[in-house]
Amino acid sequence: MTQRSNTLLKIKSIYPSFKPAERRVADYVLRSPKRVVHVSITELAKASKVSDATVVKFCKRLGYQGFQEFKILLAQDIVVTHTLVDGEVEPGDDSRTIKEKVFRANICALQDTIQVQDDLALERAIDALTKAREIHFYGLGSSSIAAFDGEQKFSRIGRWASAFADTHMQISRAVLLQPGDVAIGLTHSGETREIVEALETAKARGATTIAITNHSTSRAAQVADLLLLTCSRGDLFTKEGISSRIAQLATIDTLFVAVALADFKRSQEVLDKTSEILSQR
Repeated sequence: MTQRSNTLLKIKSIYPSFKPAERRVADYVLRSPKRVVHVSITELAKASKVSDATVVKFCKRLGYQGFQEFKILLAQDIVVTHTLVDGEVEPGDDSRTIKEKVFRANICALQDTIQVQDDLALERAIDALTKAREIHFYGLGSSSIAAFDGEQKFSRIGRWASAFADTHMQISRAVLLQPGDVAIGLTHSGETREIVEALETAKARGATTIAITNHSTSRAAQVADLLLLTCSRGDLFTKEGISSRIAQLATIDTLFVAVALADFKRSQEVLDKTSEILSQR
């Protein structure tokens, strides 16, 4: 992430690592970023029910020298993104409003994920997947949807890919991986214990591990060899946010297309064969 115009994304990315008082500051900033640009440090501290010193610590945790630098970069963020927190679905919204808010949240998640994902990590992930003998996707709950999408896509271009949404199967299959294989763990929070354990097991076997998660300071991010960040906010109905699945799917699509293009002739031949067989059914 560049420092310019990514302050809100940075807050969301490292949110789980904030102390309780710092989270109150983060919550207030995410709710009212436009207002924060025009308040003093004392006013922000009072609104967040913390001390001035906590606000300073919050700013430094984000990598800024102090409150003034934080406000300047936050203002740039608002100009570029028109605030990430607009459009919360609320009881009483009619169907058209719900549609617009849900679609806007998904669009925002994709735009933000483009900004936060590291291009070098993405290139290394593509290279590892291109060379992999076997590819595993681990996901639970809503993240399992992206895991099975990865299995389906990579299998269609002739890659030995498998998705596991059962915790026992994740571990029992991860222990059979070899150096050069790839294991991808999908977890919005990055703290799903079973996914972290599956990545640890795969890594111990010499496989390259990749975490696709919303939080850069999470356990999954720390365990994995490569981190592909997503960016989506929570909503009224799910802690993870409906749009988190969209960001995961788009990341899987990016990896799939890049790997397919890396060996385009082979990929095209396999796709043609599978398409031909499927068209007869």
